[in-house]
Amino acid sequence: MIFRLGDFRFPDSAARLYPDTPERPWVLEVGFGDGRFWPHHAATFPEAPNYLGVEISGTSLLKAHRRLKDAGLHNAILTKMPADVLVREVVPHAGLDLIVVNFPDPWPKAGHTDHRLLRAPFFRLAASRLKPGGALLLTTDHDEYFQFALDEAQASGVMQATPGGPPAAALETKYALKWRDLGLGAHHARFTPTLTLHAPVPHGDAQPYPEEPHAVPHAILTLPPTFAPTDFEKYTRRSERGAQWTVVLLDLYGRLRGGGWVALAHVVEGELTQEVLIGITLREDGSTLVRLAKFGGPIITAGVKATVGVVTEWLEGQGATVTHRGY
Repeated sequence: MIFRLGDFRFPDSAARLYPDTPERPWVLEVGFGDGRFWPHHAATFPEAPNYLGVEISGTSLLKAHRRLKDAGLHNAILTKMPADVLVREVVPHAGLDLIVVNFPDPWPKAGHTDHRLLRAPFFRLAASRLKPGGALLLTTDHDEYFQFALDEAQASGVMQATPGGPPAAALETKYALKWRDLGLGAHHARFTPTLTLHAPVPHGDAQPYPEEPHAVPHAILTLPPTFAPTDFEKYTRRSERGAQWTVVLLDLYGRLRGGGWVALAHVVEGELTQEVLIGITLREDGSTLVRLAKFGGPIITAGVKATVGVVTEWLEGQGATVTHRGY
């Protein structure tokens, strides 16, 4: 089952998310890729634990969903969002039995270490979301990141690391098979909260993002006869009051069928980041429809609605005349 951010509560509970199996252990996998790990690992239990998987790739989300469905793993929820947001806002205190991180992006370039997941703040967050006896498992092929994670766990003051061999299922993932074929190995460590666990990391003030299913953001306009966007440059627009959202138009693509274009936009609202597509469709009456595309199932927030307006604003700068605004 695929959940969007708006489908969760803040925090949520295993009883609500897995009403048929609330008593089973609860496992979170961060960065599940194409979903190869969980079918293998779930088979090592008498009954498949409740599973929550988080990714930032929409393509991986769809591949993993198909794989878990084919494996008959019905008590599994997949979602697309930043892992730290999910763990802090959705997962309750002492809710998880296990957190699994297989082959995380090491962000190897100098100056990019702040993007790494396994830093001291995340270890503190993870420790507060694990049940007594719970653990975080890391498997990685990256020597420097492995040592970095060990050092950050120690610096967190709440986690102790025990290096060892990875679960067999971790060696069946796409990246594990890649490194194995190259004759390379992988590092593994089990991180467990210490007895001197600090106070739980609190949840924030996240609330379900309001959606308006009855109103698809759109605009109708007339393009100038000479409109031909051959030189589309990155265009950024921020809300004028309180910096509630930021929209960055990244690129513009010509449609192969039917004419028109599709604009790719990056929308940031606090800790929620979405990439959305805005269609620019030529109509038979000579007008042009600017409308949010359904691809990817974006949450229709204020920032997403504003994205239609940002695209419309950019088109006005190219000489378009707006006849209707529905955003």
